[in-house]
Amino acid sequence: MPTDFSIKPTLTGERVLLRPFTAADADTFQAILADPEVVRLTGSPRQERFDLDRLRDWYGSRSAQTDRLDLAVVDRATGDCVGEVVLYEWDRHNDNCTFRTLVGPAGRDRGLGTEATRLIVGYGFEQLGLHRIGLHVFVFNPRARRVYEKVGFVVEGVERQVLRDGDGWADAVMMSILAPEWMRHRGCPEG
Repeated sequence: MPTDFSIKPTLTGERVLLRPFTAADADTFQAILADPEVVRLTGSPRQERFDLDRLRDWYGSRSAQTDRLDLAVVDRATGDCVGEVVLYEWDRHNDNCTFRTLVGPAGRDRGLGTEATRLIVGYGFEQLGLHRIGLHVFVFNPRARRVYEKVGFVVEGVERQVLRDGDGWADAVMMSILAPEWMRHRGCPEG
């Protein structure tokens, strides 16, 4: 099956809906990207401010991208956009890409991130025909690492001191999941 990142699907779970972005999502992301926890957990520069026009351009252009898939995470209970999931850095020759997610304060601690991760990873393997999806997670983000482990990502190694964290340095854990692993457990390796 040929990989086609130009298709921007809507994926529906029990608690979340993943949908293509629009420029109207910029307001939500301006608030999410200003959250101190989001700034720290994503390794964003603390002094960076996201201008609303810049965010409108960015989120308004996501559907035109043919080499990546950016989808908004919508809480089905409220209808609010609470984050994003992204498959990017597509290696066409080797059928692999990188995954990242971001969930703002309104979407935390209710399983939305886990379900969103399962939906996008499943789409990557079952519809896009990917062989491998990798990611990096900072060691000070155990909540995200637990989500990735619940979905079936496996630790591959550690990148040492990749991020300045206050007065010190933080490591990043490299993780991945392979298509044969996904096909065995469909994102539920623990049963």
